[in-house]
Amino acid sequence: MSMPHPSDPLLDVAQCYPALLARDARFDGRWFVGVTSTGVYCRPVCRVRMPKPANCRFFATAAQAEAARFRPCLKCRPELAPAAGTRWSVMDASQTLARQAAALLDGGEIESVEGLAARLGITDRHLRRIFAAEHGVTPLQYLQTRRLLLAKQLLADSALPMTEVAAAAGFGSLRRFNAAFAEHYRLQPSSLRRGAPAIATACGEPALRLAYRPPYAVDALLQFLAARAIPGIEQVDPLQRTVTRTLRVRHGGRWHAGRIVARFDAAKSLVLLSPCAAVWGATASLIPIVRRWLDLDAEPAAVDEQLGGLAAATPGLRLPGCTDRFELAVRAVLGQQITVAAARTLGARFVERFGEPLDAAQALPRVDRLFPLPERIAATPAAAIAELGIIGRRAEALIALARAWPTLRYASGEGATAEALAELEQLPGIGPWTAHYMLMRGWSWPDAFPPGDVVLRQRLSQGQPAPLSAQACQAAAERYRPYRSYAVLQLWRSPA
Repeated sequence: MSMPHPSDPLLDVAQCYPALLARDARFDGRWFVGVTSTGVYCRPVCRVRMPKPANCRFFATAAQAEAARFRPCLKCRPELAPAAGTRWSVMDASQTLARQAAALLDGGEIESVEGLAARLGITDRHLRRIFAAEHGVTPLQYLQTRRLLLAKQLLADSALPMTEVAAAAGFGSLRRFNAAFAEHYRLQPSSLRRGAPAIATACGEPALRLAYRPPYAVDALLQFLAARAIPGIEQVDPLQRTVTRTLRVRHGGRWHAGRIVARFDAAKSLVLLSPCAAVWGATASLIPIVRRWLDLDAEPAAVDEQLGGLAAATPGLRLPGCTDRFELAVRAVLGQQITVAAARTLGARFVERFGEPLDAAQALPRVDRLFPLPERIAATPAAAIAELGIIGRRAEALIALARAWPTLRYASGEGATAEALAELEQLPGIGPWTAHYMLMRGWSWPDAFPPGDVVLRQRLSQGQPAPLSAQACQAAAERYRPYRSYAVLQLWRSPA
């Protein structure tokens, strides 16, 4: 069975129903099923009694199901489903704009259709037309569904007061929130609070549930992050399967600085996300960041099928993203031509010298500093950076990067990858390898292949009569498109 896409005009019952019968997790978040006899829509993995085919309607998105007047299931909770993900394929301009529009709405920063159209540089009318053609609903319907589902999740998973739930979900007032919730879901918001099961991270704090599609190579991801974790910024506990780190989240026109704890519950295919008090109000913007950071929306079945035998050793390997593109960019520059351990040492010195202490009320032991802001580094003399043992050319490259930051496509996350690569490679001290690595993790680009990587060349040359040239290495990786980034991670892990 092929994966449906939101632009598909109709999802066929005969195609989707067998996957529903199997409760196939590969399709979780790819579509939803509305049951006409109950008026409820569910995820494909829902454990309720199986509906008859005649009572099923299949929708590519939750917004389409809600536009058809179905309300979300209280058992499988559609708000927890992995996102369908962005397809990095050849698209026309209208498709690209429509998907960028949805991504901006998901990010939580855009609060109106007018603001969204202005951000994309198109008219409101054109936005509504291309959005409906791609997603099957209007931008306003999509935005309303996103807000309501986030509010539903906060009601079930947190103890936030009702007014704070409404504000965090993007409603202008509690009255508007109550009215929208009752109209769409035919429930009072307070009813979701009664009997909601408590859930918490290892540190005992309340946690939001974030689902992913199995398999997920959790230990491999934690190993990758642990090897690169900078003291003060990030801490990985493989035994508890947790990652704790500091971050800044922009939401509602301002920055929220704090700390999060993410714990993997592999038995339930969940990540339990516990934000500190300072960032609970920014969850609309925080959740998309965490999902990209931990690659929770990946489709491992499709990735592993394309990689073939390369994925056999570590099925479900994920592409670690980042929570801060500037932090990732700095770490990429610091790590040029040195070992991962050495880069971590330089990163620790950099954060100790130029980072900021996190508010003591939000900090945890060994997770108590914020990564330096671009403007701080832009105003720092190169000599002050070089004092940390960072060679002068790299110190100058970091300053140039920080000064260019406000105008970089890479920083905004918008535009074509080719344009962003070219822009990065024009900066001093950033070559093709570093630019590809920055987009691979900073943009969660699934098809990057850093040119000139010595380890990749060695791995791809195994079994060959002579080492492959750089050009031949690139050609050998073509068979892994459009998931070469995942192939990179598999090759880096494979034995020499």
